[in-house]
Amino acid sequence: MKPIMLAVTLCLSALIATGAMAAATKTVEAVNKEFASLKGQKVTVSGKVVKVNNGIMRRNFVHIQDGTGGQNSNNLIITSKQTAKVGDQVIITGTVVLDTDFGMGYMYPLLVEQATIQVR
Repeated sequence: MKPIMLAVTLCLSALIATGAMAAATKTVEAVNKEFASLKGQKVTVSGKVVKVNNGIMRRNFVHIQDGTGGQNSNNLIITSKQTAKVGDQVIITGTVVLDTDFGMGYMYPLLVEQATIQVR
């Protein structure tokens, strides 16, 4: 029994070390509503790209929606070195960051930064 427990422990440790278990899958609404408890954590969200602003401050700003949420919780802004096109269905994984102030009036209470973007 002990060798099996050791093997399971080693497998879980390897998954955690590689980040395979690090990102929680959330809806757009859930990230917007749970943002305080998600600060600094990796999240994975799937949705449709509704707006893209490329090449701003060496990053791309991608807005996604997944049909969840109301007027103030149905949009999520992602920053990434990757990009997508409006209308693309994507899966993103990035880190939740709060109260980002880029100066010049660009203040974001919630961003998912350094995201990877996978177009489906």
